[in-house]
Amino acid sequence: MTEVDIGLVRRKLAIITRNLGDLGAVAGLGLSEYRADRFRLKGTERLLQELVEAAVDANLHLLRARGTQAPVDYHGSFVELGRAGIIPADLAERLAPAAGLRNRLVHEYDEIDDAIVLGAVRKAREEFVAYVAAVERFLGAEGR
Repeated sequence: MTEVDIGLVRRKLAIITRNLGDLGAVAGLGLSEYRADRFRLKGTERLLQELVEAAVDANLHLLRARGTQAPVDYHGSFVELGRAGIIPADLAERLAPAAGLRNRLVHEYDEIDDAIVLGAVRKAREEFVAYVAAVERFLGAEGR
């Protein structure tokens, strides 16, 4: 086990929080309005990607600090964080699929479905707020 780098975790949480705020600009848009601006689409995709990557970075650090073996993929980092009791297991299960969206955005496995991305923005604004709060509670309980 290693010590939790509180500064690193809080920097990652700050990225998530900032990106969630920025994503608020598109959360209320209809699909046609969202699609009307390519920069908006690409910016939204990038903000989601960064948000998930920041969470995974925090996940992996917290798991390493606990002495937990690193999961094989991003999806597993959320699941393992739930198993470790750092965030609620049900929240971890709801967040884990965000890793798949991140992979599709980064690697362009399939054509990007704008409706799915827009839906992910709305879901992220709920689920990742809960993630940040849960990680902060964990840090507080650990006396950090």
